[in-house]
Amino acid sequence: MSTLLNTQVGKNRLTPKQIMTDPILFLAFGFGSGLAKKAPGTFGTLAAVPLYCLLTQSGDLVYGIVTITVTVAGIWICGLAAEKLGEHDFGGIVWDEISGYLITLWWIPFSWQGIVLGFILFRFFDILKPWPIKWADRRVKGGLGIMLDDALAGMFANVGLVLILWWWG
Repeated sequence: MSTLLNTQVGKNRLTPKQIMTDPILFLAFGFGSGLAKKAPGTFGTLAAVPLYCLLTQSGDLVYGIVTITVTVAGIWICGLAAEKLGEHDFGGIVWDEISGYLITLWWIPFSWQGIVLGFILFRFFDILKPWPIKWADRRVKGGLGIMLDDALAGMFANVGLVLILWWWG
């Protein structure tokens, strides 16, 4: 019988139990969402939606502080997770997707249309990786490299979302 979750992760072949009980790996794997066998980045982005909904209730200042903290801390979290896995930028490390999605919706008024369009735009830029996202993904290593391409994808998606929302009025 096939499972929806990876049973061994990374070159060091960690188990889901090891991931879920290690605080760094638990965060890096987006509270477990990165354990998905298929499309872990998409599941990681989905894990960011409730966090976004919670943060929008706290105002722009708190949203900004949390987004910056998630992004900066992600350099350390993702770098350490990659070391523990024995593999750079393993697909199940999705803390960067959480950060990128929060960047996508920064300063965007709350709406379900914004949540959905932001999700689509962020995944589009994260998967397609136009320049300079692809350059950062290939050239920058370590935790910074894991985080940078998603932060850039989030910025591209944010600009795209602003333009779409402005166009629709």
